[in-house]
Amino acid sequence: MHFSSGVNRPPYEAQSAYLQVTSGCSTNNECAFCTFYRESNFKVSPIEEIISDLKELRSYNINPKRIFLQGADPFVLNYEKLMEIGKLIKKYLPTVESIGGYARINNIANKTVEQLQNLRDMGYSNPYFGIESGDNFILERMSKGYTSELITEQCSKMDEAGFKYVANFLNGLGGHGYGLKHAQDSAKILNNLKPTLIYASSLTLMPGSLLFEQANTGEYKEATEIEKLEEMKEFIKALTVPTLFQAVHSSIAVPLSGRIPEDKEDMIRTLQNVIDNTTESSLRKFRESVKSL
Repeated sequence: MHFSSGVNRPPYEAQSAYLQVTSGCSTNNECAFCTFYRESNFKVSPIEEIISDLKELRSYNINPKRIFLQGADPFVLNYEKLMEIGKLIKKYLPTVESIGGYARINNIANKTVEQLQNLRDMGYSNPYFGIESGDNFILERMSKGYTSELITEQCSKMDEAGFKYVANFLNGLGGHGYGLKHAQDSAKILNNLKPTLIYASSLTLMPGSLLFEQANTGEYKEATEIEKLEEMKEFIKALTVPTLFQAVHSSIAVPLSGRIPEDKEDMIRTLQNVIDNTTESSLRKFRESVKSL
């Protein structure tokens, strides 16, 4: 198997099979907080390589039901290429029912609603969008390369096409003193969309990232751990869209999982209990124990 950057996936994709179709990140790792894919320049995998990997996967006799495409944003591939890959997956691994992968909001801009419907029918489902925030100041500060308006525009195309997707919220991204606006603006965007799952992770400054360097120089001031919990509480409180919410990533100090709106109050109470009864120093020990994401 060809994996230029190892295997990267959300925790809930642990049972999926993995197929590399792109390497590295199409933005050349511009996001200020990210350290993934630094060791691999962006490239598109040759079809011959993809076929070889599919044959190898078939030889394992694991009969996977889901493929999680590898690369920082394999959905950057155009419609024709994704359809070709989908057909090859069905040919060599007929047990596969759905195809996912990481995605950027920009990846949808070159695809029409009709094309998205065709990709949905091919089996593409629930790509993981690193939306991170609905706040334009933060999106620009983190060099995400898109605005909240583009998030709404492109995800609305997904909704119109009936194409299921996962939206990520990056808790703590705004830094010290900016959490509540980040939470409110992010919830406002998502409340007008139809994500299958809102998946939350929490900012952990990793050596090698631009944000880590900026924190060391004082250009960026990290939110306290209590601030991050207050922000998460505000985010959940502001959510009204019917969906599943999960905050179970390794970066999360207080794991949460439930349905919105049914389980909102229980999750808010859990967070408030920790805020009221846990010290900043003990939460900081957890953050410092996170060595990889």
